[in-house]
Formats: sequence, structure tokens, C-alpha cells
Amino acid sequence: MKLLKINILSLLTLTVIANVSCTRDIPQVAPTQVGLSSVATVQVFSATVKAARNYVYVDGVPVSGAVLAYSGIFPATAYSFIVNPGSRSISIKDTAVVTTQTPLTFSQAFDAGKSYTVFTYDTITSVKQLTVTNNITVPTDTSAMLRFANFIYNTTAVPAVDVYSFKKGATPLFTNVATAAVTDFVPYPSLVTDTLYVYATGTTTPLLAKAAVLSLTPTRSYTTVYSGSYKGTKVVSVFATY
Repeated sequence: MKLLKINILSLLTLTVIANVSCTRDIPQVAPTQVGLSSVATVQVFSATVKAARNYVYVDGVPVSGAVLAYSGIFPATAYSFIVNPGSRSISIKDTAVVTTQTPLTFSQAFDAGKSYTVFTYDTITSVKQLTVTNNITVPTDTSAMLRFANFIYNTTAVPAVDVYSFKKGATPLFTNVATAAVTDFVPYPSLVTDTLYVYATGTTTPLLAKAAVLSLTPTRSYTTVYSGSYKGTKVVSVFATY
């Protein structure tokens, strides 16, 4: 396979083109949290198409003060929030008096000392969730870690995707990632500007989406999410997980 050749200036742009995504900025890197062996740490990412004003509750208690909208991450200024271990009731919902969004409530078991990401996806009338354990490995060198999540929405099944890196070249960074799936973390160069390209598995055309990845911090872990409407606007978001 041969990747689409691009002008080097495109690495510095986040321009939206027809059926190709824009990129959400990487949040500022927060300090590493310590002393968390007796609790679980959780973050929530909204890939729910058209979600506008969601709030997060744990066992009926609100934990998010700011609105969580589509392609947003909570918390936005830290890696995670703290949850007591055990089976917890999680609710993610629009609190407006009149809303067309279906509330999402589910039970989730959390283990002390572990880190989790809750992904919401599909549409506001049929919200779903996937909770994954963040298997964090801290590199012994200056590299970062990166994983890929596929939460693209369509009314019918769509092909899995391959993800290429401009820096890496013709070898896919992630392969055959199905919808509603999250890969493991893989080593990824830090402190460089790169572009990721998303194609249907086994192809290099048409380009489904692209994303600029801007200077990841050494030894930290990041998540890239491909979301939006398969036949409409797609977004690739990048956020810090650890």
C-alpha cells in the first residue's frame, strides 16, 4: 500500500474537508495523580452524536459541574475523577426539562487502583456505552503511548478501519478496528507533529478521516477517537488518558 502523498504544510492545518474530520485539541497535560491505590479513577468521553448538555452522576450524586457535549471529555482539566471501588450506578443524561435525549444508566464494577474510560456512543435517542480498563504502561524512554477507539455511527454496519501515521509510513499503526472497539496502547513518538489517516480496512482510498497529532508529552498515554456520522461529518479527537 502507498499512503496518499501530502504537502508538509498540511501537517499544521486542521481544515475540515468534505467527509473528512476535524481534530479536537489535546487538553493541557495535568500532573500525575498519586496515592490512588484504594480508589478507581474514571474519565468519560462522549461520542454520542448530537449530545449537547450531558452531566455525569455516580450513585445518583452529580460529579460533573460542566456540560459534557459530543466529542468532549470529562474531566477536561485532569485525567480522571475518583470513584469508590465496587459496583456503582452511573448515569449520563441531559438535565434539561425538555430533551429528546434518552438517559443512560448502567451498573459498572470498579476495582481499586485501576483506571477506566467510559465511552458513550450512537445517537441521543439510543445512547450506548462501553467501559474499558486503561491498561497503562509507562515507557522507560521518552516515547508516549497511543490507542485508537472507533465509535463512528451509521444505521447499518460499516467496515472496520485501519489507521496510518504519516511518520510511520506504509505500515498501519492500528489495523481492523471494528465499530465500538478500543485498541490497546502502543508506543508512539513524543514531541513530534504527525497526521493520522483513517481508511476502511484493506484500502487506502477513500480517506475517511484525518487528524493532526501535536507534540505528545513523553511517557504519557493518549486516546484517539474516530466518531460522528459515517455518511456525514466525522471527527477525530485526541485526549490525554494518563
